[in-house]
Amino acid sequence: MSAKVSTCLWFDGNAEEAARFYVDLIPQSDIGEITRISPEAPALVIEFTLGGAPYQAFNGGKRPGFTEGASIVIRTDDQEETDRLWTALAKGGGKPGRCGWLKDRYGLSWQIIPNALSELLAKSDPAATARVAQALAGMHKIDISALEAAHRDG
Repeated sequence: MSAKVSTCLWFDGNAEEAARFYVDLIPQSDIGEITRISPEAPALVIEFTLGGAPYQAFNGGKRPGFTEGASIVIRTDDQEETDRLWTALAKGGGKPGRCGWLKDRYGLSWQIIPNALSELLAKSDPAATARVAQALAGMHKIDISALEAAHRDG
């Protein structure tokens, strides 16, 4: 990995599985170098990119766990992409949070944020922005059409 700075994610034995899952999910992602102590040993470090951003998955053993204090943000282009990513990350034991946040089956926190949300919140009408924020507060997975309806229904 040639990046000077990357994020290291600590796993308890399933780092390679998680890295491959993430890479399969997000375009412009790939697995880089995999370090093993011996050829038959599980991976110790997996270098990978997600959407071009560098990461490492590390099999470090027992750990305190991931928290919402750090999350991976994915900006989506439309509802279809939002739904696809949300469904895949929530599958197999993921837990939805509010306002586009969720934890995947490995306990890692994600934010699935449609570009439309930022656009709607950036509008100059304070009343419309407040309605969008109020609609967002009641959502788990973000529903773009509901946000657009809140913006215009003033």
